[in-house]
This record gives sequence, structure tokens and C-alpha cells, in this order.
Amino acid sequence: MSGTFYRVDKFIVPAAAREEFLVKVMMTHKLLEAQEGFVEHRVLEQIAGPGEFNFVTIAEWQNSEFVERARAAVAAAHKAANFDPQEMFSRLGIRADIASYKPVAA
Repeated sequence: MSGTFYRVDKFIVPAAAREEFLVKVMMTHKLLEAQEGFVEHRVLEQIAGPGEFNFVTIAEWQNSEFVERARAAVAAAHKAANFDPQEMFSRLGIRADIASYKPVAA
């Protein structure tokens, strides 16, 4: 897919898991920043409203082809660091909604 591409991840993070979750998110985003095609990212924490997701991360990429290469690089770095995101989510009771998005043409 050509054109700007977004990875938007939404999380329900219990209060007791907040610190460990954020450490790992920031570690992963540092890896993303070093990847070709990366544009920018945001980590957002909910401060008000009825929504169930209390954290959202948004990463912008030049196009989807760069995301596939970055995914492999991040997986290799996680493996080298002996970090398994799914294990952490399960252990800490974190639920995630992971999806990719493209801009809507006006």
C-alpha cells in the first residue's frame, strides 16, 4: 500500500501495570524511530471520558512497506532482549486492540 500509513494501538492497562507498560512502549518506540520510513509517533494516556482504552499509541510511516521491515526489526530486538509482549500482556492483564489505518481522502 502506498502513501502515509498509521499503526494505531489501543490498550486497557491496569493501574498496577502502568509503569512496566510504559517502559516497554518507550523502548519499542525508540526502536521504531531508528527504522527507515518512520515519520513520528505519539503515546497518549486518557485523562477523561468514558472510553475503555486508557493508552493509545500512534506511529506514522511513509508507507506500509516500511512497516513490514520495521516489524521484523522490532521482533528481532525483542527476542534479543528476551522480551515477549504477549507474555507481558497476559501477566499484567493488559488488553490490546491493534490495527493499521490509512488517511481518508477528502
